[in-house]
Order: sequence, then C-alpha cells, then structure tokens
Amino acid sequence: MIYGNTEGIKNSILDKMEEVYKFKLPQNNICNYELIEFLSYMTDYLNKEVSVLIDRKGNVSRVSIGDSSTVEIPEIDTRENKLSRVKIIHTHPNGDSRLSSLDISALLKLKLDCIAAIGVKDGKVTTISLGFCNVYNEKLAYETLENLSMDEAVNYNVMNRVEYIENLMNREISVQDDIEKAIIVGIDNKLSLDELEELAEACNVLVVSKVFQNRTVQDPVFYVGKGKIEELSYLAQLNGANVMIFDDELSGSQIRNIEDMLGIKIIDRTTLILDIFARRARSKEAKIQVELAQLKYRLTRLSGLGISLSRTGGGIGTRGPGEKKLETDRRHIRDRIYEMASELKKISKVRKVQRERRRDIPKVSLVGYTNAGKSTLRNSLCEIANLRENINKEKVFEADMLFATLDTTTRALELEDGRAITVTDTVGFIKKLPHQLIEAFKSTLEEVIYSDLLLHVVDVSSNEALEHIEAVNEVLLELGAGDKPILLVLNKIDREVNDNINKINEKYNGSEIVYISAKEKINLELLLKKIGKLIGNKVVEAKFLIPYTDQSTVALIHENSKVKEEEYRYDGTYICALVDKKIYNKLYKFVI
Repeated sequence: MIYGNTEGIKNSILDKMEEVYKFKLPQNNICNYELIEFLSYMTDYLNKEVSVLIDRKGNVSRVSIGDSSTVEIPEIDTRENKLSRVKIIHTHPNGDSRLSSLDISALLKLKLDCIAAIGVKDGKVTTISLGFCNVYNEKLAYETLENLSMDEAVNYNVMNRVEYIENLMNREISVQDDIEKAIIVGIDNKLSLDELEELAEACNVLVVSKVFQNRTVQDPVFYVGKGKIEELSYLAQLNGANVMIFDDELSGSQIRNIEDMLGIKIIDRTTLILDIFARRARSKEAKIQVELAQLKYRLTRLSGLGISLSRTGGGIGTRGPGEKKLETDRRHIRDRIYEMASELKKISKVRKVQRERRRDIPKVSLVGYTNAGKSTLRNSLCEIANLRENINKEKVFEADMLFATLDTTTRALELEDGRAITVTDTVGFIKKLPHQLIEAFKSTLEEVIYSDLLLHVVDVSSNEALEHIEAVNEVLLELGAGDKPILLVLNKIDREVNDNINKINEKYNGSEIVYISAKEKINLELLLKKIGKLIGNKVVEAKFLIPYTDQSTVALIHENSKVKEEEYRYDGTYICALVDKKIYNKLYKFVI
C-alpha cells in the first residue's frame, strides 16, 4: 500500500511503486543504487517527495508520497536510550539535498538510525545528505553529512555509526522521563514572558529557553510566522525541549499547524493557567469551577462539523450513519458543562444564605493580582484580632507562588472599636486571565460584588505594579464591581519600592492608599483604622437594663451585638453593648 498524498495519481503508477516493497537492501549501508534511481524517477514523474521506511534487516516496510513527516513508524519506548531500528530515505524535488527542519525534527523525535535526503533535479540525482542522532552535553542532538555524491552515500557504513551512537546514548544521556522541558514564546513584551516562565515553573516545567518576537499582531497560521517556527524547531532540538508554551491563547488551527511543524506538544497561556488551577483546587467547589472552565475551553476547539450539522437532533437528514465521534465528544462535553453549571448554582444558593445570615456585618474582600500577598495579609489581620480576643483560628494557606489561593474563605474579625467585620480572601487575578475562568468562578467572586469595601492589595515591589493594578481593575469591571469603594493597599514596603510608590501616588492621586508589609506586620493597625473609617460607624454604644421577666431580649443582644459589659442587678440585667441602629430602635424602651 502507498501512503501519503496519493490523490490524482494513476493506479498504474501506484502499482509500480508497490514494487519497492520487494527490494532487498543491504543491512550495513543506507540503500543501493537501484532504490535511489527508482526514487529519483518517481520524484521527477510526480514532482513530489517520495519517502521509504527501511528496517535494520533491509526490508522496506512503508512507502509514502510526501516528506519525511508523512512516514509513520511503530510505537517505540522512548525512555530507553536506544534508536528506533529504522531509517528513512526520501527525495527533495528542488535538487537541494540539505536536510530541512522537518527532517531534523523527525530524526530526533523518532530517534531514527539515519535519515537520508536525495536531491533530484530533471530526473537526476544532484547530491545526497545524511542525518544521524548524536549526544551533546548529555542531551540528544544531531549531526549531518551534507552534499555527498551517490557513491559516497551508498558506500557509507550506517551500522558502524548506529552502534557508536547507541553506546554513547547508554553512557552519557541522563534519563529524565517525568520532566517536561519547555521553550516559551511571546510577542507581547519581555515582562509578560517572564510571568509566563513563573506560570510554567508553577506547573513543575523546566524552562530551557525564552524567545521573544517583537510584532504587533499574531500570525493567524503560525502565531510568530512560519520562518520563526522553523528557527524554534532547531532550538527545540538543540535544548531537548519536548513542549513549547505560547504567551497568548491560540486557536485550534494554530496549535495543529505548529505541532505539525515542530513535532512536539504545543500549549498556550490559557491551557497553562487552567492546569495550575486544576493542580491547586482542593475544595469541591474549586474543582467544579476548574473543570467547567476546562470544558468550555475544550468545546471551542473541537474541529469538524458545526452545530447546525449535528445528527443528534432528529428529523430529516439525521437517519442512517448515526452519530460521528466528533459529535459524540461535543455532546458529552455539553452534558458535563450543564451538570457542572447546575452544581455551581446550588453552591451559589448556599453562599446566598450564608450572606443573608451576615447581612448586618460589614463585608470586606481582598482582591488583587496573584501573589500580591492577599492570603498573608488576611492571616496577619486575623492574628491581630485573635490576640485581642485571646482565641486561635485556623490560617489559610499562603505561599510565594502564583495562584496559591483558589478556595475563597471568609473569617470574622473585630476592629479596635469593637465592631465586627468579615474578611474574604479571593482568588488572584492575572493579565490575560481566561474568560472561561472568570465565568466559572463567578459564584465565588460574588463575594466581591456584595462587599462593602474592597482592599486592592498590590505587590509594590514588582516592576509591573501599575500594570497589575490596571489588570485587576479590568476584571473588577467585568464582574460588575468597578463602582465599589476601594482602598489601595500597597504591600511589601519592606523591600526597595520608593520609585514604584511615587509612580502609583502620581497616577492614583486622590485615591485612598495605605502602605503596609503583611509579612513583617508593618502598619496593620493603621490599615484596620482605615477600614473602620471607610465602612462607616453603623453601630452605637448603648446601655440597657432588661427585667428578669424578659430574658429573651438578653439573648437577642448577645446574638446580634458586641457585649462590652454585663451585670446582674436587683432590678434586672445591665448590659453595655455595641449594637446597630436596628437593634437599638427595637430595644429603645430598655435603654438607660
């Protein structure tokens, strides 16, 4: 059978090409004169590349019309430091036998014994080039012998070279099966590329190289253009990279085109962020939200028949062949999205009930860029309140990493004047935050919408502090929380931050700003005073004398107020408490 692009080729020609399977080739050499002449004739006649796959016994196991990438070989165990025991011989109709980036990529990806390119022009062989695997700095590399004559190529002892390479691989290559080595690529700016590197490291991916191309818009086919992709192919081979990460969201066609060119795994920024969320999700709610975002992202990248052509709806044109696999996948994803969305609606109702119970308590939410120090600040504020009340509450997880917090937590704490507030720690934002995540986490981020005050925590030591503030403000607008009262909390002032503080003060002149260090607990009391001032004084201090015949009122005060003093007198229970105006008016007759 002849594989590859056979469209428009006469059956008689295909039958003639089938004769190649009968060739018996030498085991030690690349091939013989007869095969080279046959491939040259067919290449000239078809004006297309022709490829053959040969095993170590000298048998032709596959014939393809097309380049080296169209030749498939059986699955091999790439963890072993061995070659694949096959070689590929193919033609270049332009007469240039030099190995292309696709040829080199196939050589290294498939760990071929050898790859040979025969230059053909006007039906005659020009030169022949050979490519072999090699080892350099304990990594798989390649070496080429270019522009050989036909005699030099035919008489070259391939097996001697293969044995030498396999011995070298066994001796020098350190096997690292589970490590993903990545090259990251971006066109936005170098700071964005640095952030992408942090995201990759958060997924335990080793970044071996960073490539920045200064361009205003993406190439619709290859993101950075075909020429740059060819350069990236060589770079991947040189560094032994097995994954390439791009700094923007790629379309399904872009991913396929780049994978076809490079022969390694291609992922984009959105996929990387979704993977981090999937790794960090702990609670049932966070796991549902992440899965929902992943499913929505995947659904848009299923290629094939559109929704209007689905055979699952019934009616005219739907009988016969049944459901295609693509349609089945799409239907399963939609069903799962519906299930996840229903689960989140139930959780949202639970949150609504919890908010109703806390409706009289001022609500403060921590928002900000990822790794700005929100969780550290929340823990430090609660620690101060715990010392006042002499209690010990559990801390939330904090770490110097991107997206350490995914599970929203709410804790109550007491201000200096005795008023109680709730502080909610939320998931961090980031530039180019996938829209699917914002949608999926809306049930969690509703806490932001219903807050009385937002503490916008900023890592003022970051060189991109101003850009981070803008990115968070954009997400708040998308959530419908752009009009909420905001206190700008410039965190990490224990570091060298004077220039950034001046820039922020200049741009946000007139905004409420406080300077703190959550880790070193600098200015936290000042922050609490600012919070108390901004949420307003909704409570009053009142003294009550409640008859012993009306003790249910005592319970009401204890349940809804902060009791500062309580005394049992001969004519009733004396209570001094901080109460809101609603309770005060209700119990006005007991006020002393």
